[in-house]
Amino acid sequence: MTMSLGRVLRNAVIAALALLWLVPTWLLVVNALVPAGSYSGSPHWLPRDFGLFGNMSEAWDKANLGPALGNSLLYSVVSAAAAAVIAGFAAFATIIMPVKRQALWFWVIYSGTLLPLQVFIRPLFLSYAHTSLYDTQTGLVLIYTAIAVPFAFFVMRNYALTLPREVVEAARMDGASWWRVFWQIHVPLTRSAMIAVFVFQFVAVWNDLMFGITMVTSRNIRPVMAALADLQGNYSNVGPPIVLAGALLVSLPTVVLFFSAQRFFVSSLKIHR
Repeated sequence: MTMSLGRVLRNAVIAALALLWLVPTWLLVVNALVPAGSYSGSPHWLPRDFGLFGNMSEAWDKANLGPALGNSLLYSVVSAAAAAVIAGFAAFATIIMPVKRQALWFWVIYSGTLLPLQVFIRPLFLSYAHTSLYDTQTGLVLIYTAIAVPFAFFVMRNYALTLPREVVEAARMDGASWWRVFWQIHVPLTRSAMIAVFVFQFVAVWNDLMFGITMVTSRNIRPVMAALADLQGNYSNVGPPIVLAGALLVSLPTVVLFFSAQRFFVSSLKIHR
């Protein structure tokens, strides 16, 4: 009886927290549905009229979201993929290969996550200004890749610790080079971890605003979050429904990616079972 009551209370707390977590999303969707011309200035809690597509179209035109979405897609895909591969190499080198001082190498790489990103803005700005990387797509890709590697390495290293050493030892005894062991054994075994790392870093780069407004000034280079920020800037005259509709629109790629990754992991679990 006590265990049953405890289970009911636990489920009730989880349900309450889930509903509380969904409140901002509910307000976002409901107020994005309100036509901009009929918005009264106070938030709506229940849907009334339907003006979502008109608001999205207005946000698309006002913020020039088309090129910005393309830029963010480029930054997110390239940076996340590069970070996953680099982290895979680092994890393989520090865990699988006979490298000395593995703990030291771990902290050297992982220490990149211990400092707030704001401390890097000034040195990056000055170095980029002297190397012509400021306000370029290449410069942003390098930044996003660099800040994504430490966490990606943390995930890949921990996953590599769970892999059976016998497979690598057998391959080495058969004469396989380290390069061949990495591509033909390590990468297939860590594919799930690399996909998880890619999803995490894709979302992180996609949602970045700080570097998008400090390292870029051109409208044809800026990422989508910097373009979206223009909708609610001091010189913007659009209403909250248009801003919210734009936010809902630019969040769709990350939602699609998340559900696609979820389907992949679910199918992988079914295959293993």
